[in-house]
Amino acid sequence: MTNTQSNMIKIIQLLKQDRLRIEALDCLHQLHLPQCYLAAGFVRNLVWDHLHQKPMPTPLNDMDVIYYDANEVDDQAYLKYETQLTQRMPQVNWQVRNQANMHIRNGDQPYQSSIDAMSYWPEKETALAIRKTDNGGYECVSAFGFESLFALQITYNPKRQRSLFEHRVKSKQWLIKWSSLTVIS
Repeated sequence: MTNTQSNMIKIIQLLKQDRLRIEALDCLHQLHLPQCYLAAGFVRNLVWDHLHQKPMPTPLNDMDVIYYDANEVDDQAYLKYETQLTQRMPQVNWQVRNQANMHIRNGDQPYQSSIDAMSYWPEKETALAIRKTDNGGYECVSAFGFESLFALQITYNPKRQRSLFEHRVKSKQWLIKWSSLTVIS
C-alpha cells in the first residue's frame, strides 16, 4: 500500500467518525453534479484536528462544494444548488462553485477538471476534496497528494501570489488553531 492510499484510507476513517461531514456528503451526493466534491477545509481541518488531538472538530466557516460542468449554460446555477443544500442542511453555510467558470475570476487559463482547478489554490494542503460514490463509498482526491497535509505543513503554491498565501495563513489563524503547523514557502 502506498503512502497516498494509506492517507486516503485514514481520511475516510476520520470522516466516518464525523456525523456532520457524513450528512453533508450524503446531501451533496443527491445533487448528482459532475466531478462534485466537498473540498478545502472540509478535509484539511478534519486531518489537522485529528493530528492535534482536538476533542471537538474546529467549526467550519463554510462547506466548499466544487463541481465541474463545462456545458452548464446558467452562470447562476450554483445559487440553485446552494438553496437546495441549505434546505437539506440549514445549519451549514454552503458555498457552491462550478470550477469550469472559476478561471475567469482568477485570471487563469480554463481549468480542465475539478482537480485541475484545485491545483491553482493558494496553498497545497487546501487542494483536496472528497465525495460519496454511487456504491456508498468515498473518493478522496488531491491536486498535490496528501503527504504534506499529514506532515502538518502549509505549503505555498507558486501558481498564486505569495501575498495571497501569506494573507490567508494570517487571516485564517491556522498557526493559532493548529500550533504544530509549519509554513513552507
